[in-house]
Amino acid sequence: MDYLEQIDKIMLNFISELGYEPINLMFSKINSGKKLRSKLLLKITDINEKSLKLCAIIELIHAASLLHDDVIDESDVRRGKPSINATFGSKNAIMLGDILYSKGYFELSKFEPFIACKLSDAVSKLSIGELMDVSMGEAFNEDKNAYMQMIYNKTAVLIEATAQCAAFLQGEDELKFGEYGRNLGLAFQIVDDILDVTQDSKTLGKPALNDYKEGKTTLPYIYLYEILDEKEKAILKNYFKKDLSDEQIFWIKDKFSEHKIIEKCAKDVKNLANSAIEAIKEYENLGLVEVIRSMTDREF
Repeated sequence: MDYLEQIDKIMLNFISELGYEPINLMFSKINSGKKLRSKLLLKITDINEKSLKLCAIIELIHAASLLHDDVIDESDVRRGKPSINATFGSKNAIMLGDILYSKGYFELSKFEPFIACKLSDAVSKLSIGELMDVSMGEAFNEDKNAYMQMIYNKTAVLIEATAQCAAFLQGEDELKFGEYGRNLGLAFQIVDDILDVTQDSKTLGKPALNDYKEGKTTLPYIYLYEILDEKEKAILKNYFKKDLSDEQIFWIKDKFSEHKIIEKCAKDVKNLANSAIEAIKEYENLGLVEVIRSMTDREF
């Protein structure tokens, strides 16, 4: 059994300990992700019972945040399969998320105060990020700084805290590894932004340009808006949160191409990757370099 399977087994044991079969059923329908946070943690610290248990806790917390996220976004699909809210209803999805958070916190309380405090604080910020995302979805957002703060809270903060906790377990510099995690998290989200506008729906597991339809003014749209003339800005804003025709989708993609917006976003990703690697350069951790390079050294 490899370590990712061991993490899944620990998570299942956590849920089974609650002793309520409907929870087991719903949890079994959650599609296991790539476990980026666990892979990150185990490339910083030793693989043992304690570190694997911490991975399982972080994965529970992450899964809980996605359950709530899908309800907020009214998403029917998660990783190419029906979401929990689509299968069991939004009320059950919200309660399952609450249960995963609560169980995660209970298990977290058994760890050192630094780890418990760091991760619980990250989840508070993550929830604030969700609120910011909802608020920003009410109208077209042209403020890059506001968007970057939102994705830091919603995506990067838990990755940052994971790296800090792993460094703590290993007796390394938490701030330096936290800087790596922060930049990795921001780069991860911007890559996701890019893929939403460059990949087809089959590859994504959701409709292309779905972010914009859902009211998310991601970085490509912010950069595009900055460079358009007033007439074109009005057109782009008019398409916000709309079901777009093929012609309208072509117009947006054509403008992305004309103004080299994807290349501009990709440059930001590369800069974040370089900053992440620089933060931990002294440790010569090739595994962490590989994690971020595999995500960022690609064609979009």
